[in-house]
Amino acid sequence: MAGPGTNAPQGEASFRNIRVQLLLPTWAMIGIFLLLPVLLMAVYSFLTKEMRGGVIWEFSLAAYDQFFVNRGLFGDEPATLEWTYIAVFWRSIVQALVATALCLAIGFPTAWFIATRPVATRGVWLFLITVPYWVNLLIRTVSLRFLIRENGPLNEGLLALGVISEPLAMINTNFAVQLGLFYSYLPFMVLPIYAAVERYNFALSEAAADLYASRWTTLREIVLPIVKPGIIAGCLLVFVPSLGAFLAPNLLGGAKNFMIGSLIEEQFKKSLGNWPFGAAVSMILMSLVLILLLLYARNASKSEVR
Repeated sequence: MAGPGTNAPQGEASFRNIRVQLLLPTWAMIGIFLLLPVLLMAVYSFLTKEMRGGVIWEFSLAAYDQFFVNRGLFGDEPATLEWTYIAVFWRSIVQALVATALCLAIGFPTAWFIATRPVATRGVWLFLITVPYWVNLLIRTVSLRFLIRENGPLNEGLLALGVISEPLAMINTNFAVQLGLFYSYLPFMVLPIYAAVERYNFALSEAAADLYASRWTTLREIVLPIVKPGIIAGCLLVFVPSLGAFLAPNLLGGAKNFMIGSLIEEQFKKSLGNWPFGAAVSMILMSLVLILLLLYARNASKSEVR
């Protein structure tokens, strides 16, 4: 007579088989719509540009050489470091960092406010935060441009109130780009922090107050370490898309505020684009993002071990 554990290995094997079958559609979707496009982009970055657009299927490092090295207009001068594209990258990083900082400065108090409301009303506040983002990003960016233009509602309102004596030139400025990035990605900061704050045990703050800790001490020593995962997740969710954004720079920033997303978009637009160079810049950008994510994962794993 078989013992009670005789069928256990068979049951485990059956469960593994079923699990693999259930995951097959997910793997297929990831492979087709994520891994395959990235692989094609990587392949294109090593091909040769065709003069009329497109690519020639000949292996070349010219796209990466164009990004990092300047050989003059006709390619016959001594090689020097190409600062043009590096400057665009640096500008994009700074803009993304500033947008992340602004979203954090506004998003954390907002998330805290929502998480401390009565349970019955939290859904309403979250709805108010997310409902503008049901509209397409392009439409929202164009609407923002209409709002802040020189003869737009914002300037007209400030003139009517006597706050300013002449319209403010906000279009094609760093301010406009920052405003566009902030407006586009603020919910990406609020929602992760809200989820972290909602799980916070407010009895800890009460205990700190009983021990005569100030509000700033309680925030610094108790609240922030506990909700830190939500803050980091929100910062990543804002920084990564801001780094590759092109709608806000194109529509609000102008040529002086050219960012890396706009550079990539230009390479694939119309028939005169440089597809290998656009693919190479995309791969460099993706590598930078992956490095940041790996650093975050490494620090998170070290924190869990501690």
